[in-house]
Amino acid sequence: MKMEKSHDDMVNDNMINNDNINDYIIKATAAGGKIRAFACTSKNTCEKARSIHNTSPVATAAFGRLLSAGLMMGSMMKSGRDLLTLRINGDGPLGGILVSADSLGHVKGYVFNPVVIIPANSKGKLDVAKAVGNGILSVISDIGMKEPYVGQTQLVSGEIAEDLAYYYAASEQIPSSVALGVLMNRDNTVKAAGGFIIQLMPIEKEDEASDIIDILEKRIARLEPVTTLLSSEKTPEDILEMLFYDMELEINEKIDAGFSCNCSRQRTKKALISIGRKDLQDLAQKGDTELSCHFCNKKYVFKSSELKEILSGGI
Repeated sequence: MKMEKSHDDMVNDNMINNDNINDYIIKATAAGGKIRAFACTSKNTCEKARSIHNTSPVATAAFGRLLSAGLMMGSMMKSGRDLLTLRINGDGPLGGILVSADSLGHVKGYVFNPVVIIPANSKGKLDVAKAVGNGILSVISDIGMKEPYVGQTQLVSGEIAEDLAYYYAASEQIPSSVALGVLMNRDNTVKAAGGFIIQLMPIEKEDEASDIIDILEKRIARLEPVTTLLSSEKTPEDILEMLFYDMELEINEKIDAGFSCNCSRQRTKKALISIGRKDLQDLAQKGDTELSCHFCNKKYVFKSSELKEILSGGI
């Protein structure tokens, strides 16, 4: 099922303002359980990420796409303690993106080079594919086993939605459609963001599976970009209804979503301890040490006396 869309553009000033709509994820099924669907609106999540990391427009577009994907893919996890990590390593100027999500609607992440600026593509849109470049997509699922499951595929376009659709087909053998988008205001803040993931469950009859795929491909091809729909007051439920209006759509769950970091002073202290006694001694001799969280940029200052106290604990 080759169906993927990514859309990013600058928005004109007279479009609907959806600033007060909270982010959330919808989990649904259709066609009597033969299709599972996920959709989200993630404008506030992406704007918070942009604000924290001070990302350029093209970095925001790429980052926002992966954050939206992380929210939906994280919601597929079964336990609240399960963690999903999406990592893109590319040879483009962006360098890479890392996003971590759980099943409860929490997501966080960072961009390796958040201030990259490149020209628009031939369609006048933010050139995410060029910013990302060629490389590897890694999907890491930590479900409490001894070792996390790691799936990797080559980036097929750098557009992220298409790369994730390819990952599902190649690594998990699940025919999938992935649509992701981030719409920017003229002041480089996020106007709208979100997406959907549609997956075909195993069907014994090949003809039935083929018919469902054919119907969905045609409907998705006619569908406007998700950010156009979201910025014109369409909800994730509305978007799924547009795709499955005659296919027994069932909304199973709605999950509040947002950018959320669980860093703490205690966790940072543990990270300090892990660097080893010699390096910690060097830091203590230099004076106070400031550490920043990669995900939320929160700063933690450890005084020289605190470092010496850690050392006296016998690490």
